[in-house]
Amino acid sequence: MGRMSELLSGIPLEPYILLALGLVVLVACGNWLVTGSVQLARHFRVSTFIVGLTIVAYGTSAPEMFISIGAALDGSHDIALGNIIGSNIANIGAILAIVAIVATIPIRNRALGFDLAAMFAVTVLLFVFGLNGVIGFFEGLGLVAVLAAYTSWSVVKSRKTAVAGEAAPATVRPLAAAALVLVALVGLYFGAGWFVDGAREIATRWGVSERVIAISVVAIGTSTPELVASLVAAIKKEADLSIGNIIGSNLFNIAGVLGVTAMVRPLAVADRAMFVSDMIWLFGISVILLLTMLPLAKGKISRWEGGILLAIFSAYMFMLFA
Repeated sequence: MGRMSELLSGIPLEPYILLALGLVVLVACGNWLVTGSVQLARHFRVSTFIVGLTIVAYGTSAPEMFISIGAALDGSHDIALGNIIGSNIANIGAILAIVAIVATIPIRNRALGFDLAAMFAVTVLLFVFGLNGVIGFFEGLGLVAVLAAYTSWSVVKSRKTAVAGEAAPATVRPLAAAALVLVALVGLYFGAGWFVDGAREIATRWGVSERVIAISVVAIGTSTPELVASLVAAIKKEADLSIGNIIGSNLFNIAGVLGVTAMVRPLAVADRAMFVSDMIWLFGISVILLLTMLPLAKGKISRWEGGILLAIFSAYMFMLFA
């Protein structure tokens, strides 16, 4: 993530320019990721909701993976853990909220309840694992196993269930669509890295703590790919991909990113009181998301509901910096 900054160390490139460069790359690659993912879904007869839950969600969570593992190896456990919790809060309170404000999100998938339950389940596991002060190898292995089982079940179930509204033929060849997704993921990795490098430098100049930087600036920065992908999907009338991306990203952040990070290096929970406080916020905003989506088969997330989620997230950010 810091390689770009090191390469440009001799050039007077301000962090604000690095932020802008990262954002431009994220916007372009977010569009390619959605386009390629939808084409793959049509080729393999997998719903766009499942593609959002897997390919798009896991791909846009790549920045969290790289940052958390790197932070853990450097001994910065607050950044590794805060990045995950903060990103999940941002995904709901900022990313999904902004998408809903821009375009009301219809809830069309009847099986969404199971996916929400899986998201809540891994969140509970994170809370339980963190209470003893350390998230170790076996806890991480358990989380990764849950992710593998959930992903396999979702893909198999999706292929067995015909989705009437997704009979549109693919217009891009499979290899070309896969290449588009791969290029987009690489671009998202670098774009997010540049964005976070700039954001971290700006935040450091402000003199805030490592935890606050991780759970706010870094978390929001690494969630930018989710915002771009979800916005592009909403504009292209692929609402299932938007909601699937957010739920899948939150699930992957805990079960995948945190799971792998804990397997590489056990994570110490330095301040349990702050950990519990952050988890309460995460549980709270997740419950509010569920309430806005009811009933799951015919519900929607309206603009005013998106506004409520964004207001809650803003209150959380204010509390962090107060």
